[in-house]
Amino acid sequence: MSEMIVITQGQYAVSGDPDVTIATVLGSCVACCLWDKIGGLGGMNHMLLTQRQRGNMSCDALGVNAMELLINELLKLGARRDRLQAKVFGGARMVDGLSDIGSANAAFTLDFLAREGIACTAQSLGGITARQIRFWPASGIVRQKVTPISIVNESVPQATADAQGNGLELF
Repeated sequence: MSEMIVITQGQYAVSGDPDVTIATVLGSCVACCLWDKIGGLGGMNHMLLTQRQRGNMSCDALGVNAMELLINELLKLGARRDRLQAKVFGGARMVDGLSDIGSANAAFTLDFLAREGIACTAQSLGGITARQIRFWPASGIVRQKVTPISIVNESVPQATADAQGNGLELF
């Protein structure tokens, strides 16, 4: 009997069981599917934010942590870091007018993989639609379904001065 593990923001799952599927839904988040072909093991994470910004400083500790947790769990199951391959998904720009966090998430993930010497064999990044991802960790197969939703046009309300008072409403 097959088992589906659904992960959400900040989670990850690993397995070598051929009857296990790992699934998630992505917008601006990024999922990295890692697979060790010889070990028949794989895992997927779901990264909401890969970087934290404070003033002019940015720190990628969130993304590094998410990737290292996934890698370390695979190593515990018997995978070897030098055999890992990656497939990366997500990073869409879901809301027009806000920061493009999806692009930053995608760039971090590809950069991390390159720095660590992990080959990225497939990717589907960017765009303006959500994605449903299913990953079979024992075989390395990934299926993506793009949701036919277009970008949301939201305007950020501008603060206006109220000639009648200071904008404080008591009730």
